[in-house]
Amino acid sequence: MTDWAARVLQEVDAGAAAAEQRLAELVTVPSVGGTDAEHEIQALLAVELAAVGLEVDHWQLPLPELLAAPDFPGVEVHRDEAWGLVGRLPGTGSGDGPTLMFDGHVDVVPVGDPAAWSTPDPFSGRVVAGELHGRGSCDMKAGLVAAIAAVAAVRRSGAPLRGDLLLACVAGEEDGGLGTFATLHRGWTADACVVPEPTGLDLVTANAGALTFRLRVPGLATHASRRTEGVSAVEKLVPLLTALQRLEADRNREVDPLMARWAMAYPLSIGRVRAGDWASSVPDLLVAEGRLGVALDEPVADARAELELAVAEASAADPWLRDHPATVEWWGGQFASGRLAADSDLADRVAAAHDAGTGGGTPDRWGAPYGSDLRLLAGAGVPTLHYGPGDAVLAHAPDERVPLADVHTTTRTLALLALDLCGIA
Repeated sequence: MTDWAARVLQEVDAGAAAAEQRLAELVTVPSVGGTDAEHEIQALLAVELAAVGLEVDHWQLPLPELLAAPDFPGVEVHRDEAWGLVGRLPGTGSGDGPTLMFDGHVDVVPVGDPAAWSTPDPFSGRVVAGELHGRGSCDMKAGLVAAIAAVAAVRRSGAPLRGDLLLACVAGEEDGGLGTFATLHRGWTADACVVPEPTGLDLVTANAGALTFRLRVPGLATHASRRTEGVSAVEKLVPLLTALQRLEADRNREVDPLMARWAMAYPLSIGRVRAGDWASSVPDLLVAEGRLGVALDEPVADARAELELAVAEASAADPWLRDHPATVEWWGGQFASGRLAADSDLADRVAAAHDAGTGGGTPDRWGAPYGSDLRLLAGAGVPTLHYGPGDAVLAHAPDERVPLADVHTTTRTLALLALDLCGIA
């Protein structure tokens, strides 16, 4: 291990307690996507990045311009405003060093049923048996704090990096990728990027996509006492569900080897159903909203076309739907698939940093069945992977939590990666 690496790890270890405290504080900020707290946490982090000694770019996103862009990735919650934030630890100025970016999102999903949590406060930030609890702790404030702590440790060590080290704090990842899209749109880019999403300290080098869709299923309203003279839109969802289940099975018959660990690599699910306006009426409209998994390297247009064809064929086979077909609308988050560039050595570098930071061990490599900002960065030509603390199975669940030991390991790995990839002058 080089002298600079030893110094940086000393700084990481010295700052571990402060990083844990900062994570607890950030978890108490209920930064659910689309709420004022999503802006507040960006303001708090802007102050923190400046205190660390970074150059700070904190700007209000030009929402009308971004939302009108032809390649905008979609949103599912309304925002009157949103903020971008990038901290920069500049290199030596010679211009010959690679730039490394860490990209982490500040928004979290709603808590769901509060009664399902074992604590009255889902944003508690409490520590139990070495794990920090609270909505957003795992997904992904732990990874974001690890990245901040890693950059801070490099800064305190005085290591003369050749290339720039960037830290992007982004909003709106959970519902489409607004923040990372805006960061790229502003001109921030890098030669490589690590997104410290929860991977259990493995390397996620690819993401499946996820497309939000809406089905409108027509019926014919009448009084419930004469239901046979009407057509229930609820009942007409049944043949459509059967068709979608067949489609899901077909799309998962053969999958990329990176996705082989998953029982269902590219799920197709219905998450919300609304129908009718009166209990004693036959419902004349059902609206179902769901999510279509996109295979690795599959064009989004092809995935959409398969679902639309399945709905059209199911409609054509039903006497009512044949003349009153169900329709498909694509809305909300539209996550394409993405993967680390085949010619990139980023995965090897992260694996080596992990090995050096932990004293041994080789992370597994796999693809994730969910969409993320990886595809936006990779699509912009930035080699990108996920590596971070915690298990994604807890990410949107009650009693979300993250092992603090994972946070510390991630910090050590990212700090060593910065020295390796940016280089020492």
